[in-house]
Amino acid sequence: MGEKDISEKVLEDYNDVFSDIVNVLLFHGDQLVKENELENVKDKSQYKADGRLHEQERDVAKIWHRSDQDCRIRIALFGIENQTDIDSDMVFRVLGYDGAGYRRQLLKKEQKAEPEKNSEKEKDSETSKKERYPVITLVLYFGYEKHWKKRTLYEAMDIPEELKPYVNDYRINVFEIAWLTDKQVQMFRSDFKIVADYFVQMRKNRHYKASTETIQHVDEVFKMMKALVKNIDFEKEINRRIIEKGKQEVATMKGFFDDAIAEGRIEGEKKLLINQIYKKMLKEQKPEEIANMLEEEVADIQPIYNLIQESLPEFDADRIFEKLSAEAVKEPA
Repeated sequence: MGEKDISEKVLEDYNDVFSDIVNVLLFHGDQLVKENELENVKDKSQYKADGRLHEQERDVAKIWHRSDQDCRIRIALFGIENQTDIDSDMVFRVLGYDGAGYRRQLLKKEQKAEPEKNSEKEKDSETSKKERYPVITLVLYFGYEKHWKKRTLYEAMDIPEELKPYVNDYRINVFEIAWLTDKQVQMFRSDFKIVADYFVQMRKNRHYKASTETIQHVDEVFKMMKALVKNIDFEKEINRRIIEKGKQEVATMKGFFDDAIAEGRIEGEKKLLINQIYKKMLKEQKPEEIANMLEEEVADIQPIYNLIQESLPEFDADRIFEKLSAEAVKEPA
């Protein structure tokens, strides 16, 4: 599994976030699914194609148990799939996931029934019915440029009219996060509210006014945003924030963006200085002269001067800035 796939799912793997998503999208905000009623499952399945065995795994999957008089009853298996782009074949993938979920229930019955071949059929039928539970897949679509249209098997393939009476249609549950209403976004109680709010704002306004709400799972929120947001600068800033600054310094989205803007301003000023020093060096001016002309300290000019000199005859302000930043990180506090 790729790093991007893992980053997308780590936040949703928390029970508070998972239950929040299910309660808002399926039950209109009613708190039916409780955190402590969810159990992690590795929902993997195998299939054979082209003479080879292939494996498929859901992004996130959990069993919902409900306690009743000290008995834990399986209510449903919920699976979440994340999509940043429209996948016209998604209906086939979900059909495979759901089918595998039901197949596992059947295999469990067969394994359990093997030593009880002489039991009463009627009793066995009632027991089997109680042990069955529905398999539900939620496809979370984070795109905001266009709607996801093909949601059924009939829409995903060309079926001759004379065959349609014999082909069961299959519908997938696609939730377009960027098209949620403001009321729906406010229903979220977990960090997913921050994620959903970002995509709704980008769809409506094409810019983002950062939230001031405190993030509970800081590292996971920013890793998920890094995986989902198609913005190189945003990804670069998030990566720097996660690696260099630590979790506690970016406990809100506003805090992150304010810091990113400040750092961007500093970066721009530093690159301007690098270019100015380079132009002075072309005129064979020394660090002391350059510092005097630019009204800067020699101690600030000398490291940049040295890096430029080392890179000659090539010159790249961005690369010089990166080296300068790397050396600053190495310096003891």
